[in-house]
Amino acid sequence: MFPSDDKRLGCVNRATLRTNSRFEQCIESGLNLSGYKGWPNQSPLPPASFGGEWTPLVHLPHLAVDTKGSRLPRHCRLRFYPAILFVVGCCTLPWADARCLGLMHVAGNNQSDLSLVSLLIFAFMTIYYANGSETTSLTSEDFREALRHTFDQIGTLEKVLLLPPDHTRLFSRAGELTVLCRELLGDSVTDIMPALGTHSEMKPAQLSHMFPGVPHDLFRPHRWRDDVVTLGEVPASYVSQVTGGVYDKPWKAQVNRMLRDGGHDLIFSLGQVVPHEVMGMANYNKNVFVGTGGVEGINESHYLSAVYGIEQTLGIANTPLRQILNHAQDQFCQALPLLYALTVIEQMPDGALHTRGLYIGNDHDTFFQAAELAREVNITHLDRAPQHVVAFLDPAEFKSTWLGNKAIYRTRLAIATGGRLTVLGPAVEEFGEDQQIDRLIRKYGYRTKAEIIQLVAENEDLAANPSAAAHLVHGSHENRFEVVYGAGKLSAAEIASVNYTPGDINALMQRYDVSSLCDGWHEDEDGTEFYFIRNPALGLWQAPL
Repeated sequence: MFPSDDKRLGCVNRATLRTNSRFEQCIESGLNLSGYKGWPNQSPLPPASFGGEWTPLVHLPHLAVDTKGSRLPRHCRLRFYPAILFVVGCCTLPWADARCLGLMHVAGNNQSDLSLVSLLIFAFMTIYYANGSETTSLTSEDFREALRHTFDQIGTLEKVLLLPPDHTRLFSRAGELTVLCRELLGDSVTDIMPALGTHSEMKPAQLSHMFPGVPHDLFRPHRWRDDVVTLGEVPASYVSQVTGGVYDKPWKAQVNRMLRDGGHDLIFSLGQVVPHEVMGMANYNKNVFVGTGGVEGINESHYLSAVYGIEQTLGIANTPLRQILNHAQDQFCQALPLLYALTVIEQMPDGALHTRGLYIGNDHDTFFQAAELAREVNITHLDRAPQHVVAFLDPAEFKSTWLGNKAIYRTRLAIATGGRLTVLGPAVEEFGEDQQIDRLIRKYGYRTKAEIIQLVAENEDLAANPSAAAHLVHGSHENRFEVVYGAGKLSAAEIASVNYTPGDINALMQRYDVSSLCDGWHEDEDGTEFYFIRNPALGLWQAPL
């Protein structure tokens, strides 16, 4: 286990170095090592012990950046603790408090020197805070102290961009984290961009509800069809490798232009890790590449995940798509001062919410720790498959089937074959959050995966919008169970046209009184049993099928 500056907070700081006589050259080329005083000459183990150089313990073949002639962002400075060295064979591992995600490669003056690298720095990654368990229940004061600790470690910040989710993730507590960041950092928070992805721009009332007290003039809308840049492209060979050959197209890593060009010294992404139909487990760099992503990146990511298979994705942390996004972050985001705060929320049977974990860091381990806890507290294993599931869509959160179909995604692994899902959506008024996607959903409807793949091959409009095609796959009952959809603001004809069974929302809300129902098994008025779920977005349900 790596040593920690603060074991109570779970701060893990590490880096691996290799150096030789060109160490001074790397200083001249812009690598800022705060506290540098002739290191490594002060090391207890002289370089001569290892033939004049230190060999890295681990090789991470990503994040190659030539720092020659360039300067790293101010928050990428390193503080070294050379007194602590572990020797494994001929390898040394100095520990470091590293503020940069990446590998920096300072080469010599000619091509032949590339084989004798002057300086390699691996795994510039930090977990500033890690606190979570199945019984933890974090308070607002816990959040405040975690953020204060993090900002103290980072140092002075002048221009901060916050990336919270939108109101569709109201229960993530990311809104509260945003408010606390503004409280602690003050005017250093210059921009807040809700990670909308394809969702509609937040309305003033929604901003006030989710981010109370935060001035509305700080918020910047993300327009996924317009204001994006491409940072790089994950090659088709890598995509094919991680998907087992199921998908073999390249994937473009796109983000909102402000992330690249905004001149921020911290980009702080805030959100909840929870089972997800596209990613397997939501958030982390999904908030960046999808939440602030562009048409090509979002479309391809959703479709490749759908083709790979929702049943093989739900609740899995290291899915093919996650590997692709992690690869993109490693390769293309060296210049972005990214940091993540990830919550894990559990909803109790009576509807009460407990924050079981908070993880703050800039590396993949930050996510995987949160995902492991989410797997423990957000996946409900039923001993038998219910013939009838009733899922409620909170009017404050769900106004479209694009969002509300989480009722289908998160229960499909539990509903018995030949069973029924009843969706209570009193505020559902549209199919897609985007007008173009809404039109495509109405045109093609929710069909089986095989049918949608065929329709994509035969129809240019659907082929041009792979995220819409993916949504149609994810929202399909695959002819295995029935979906009765009670949509408060869509007609019965509209619901039937997309291959769902229309439900009378008024009659259904009277029959299933959500104010008195707890999550779990109940007896229906006809004597049969049903399983009630208050908020399908907060978990995943599985049963033997």
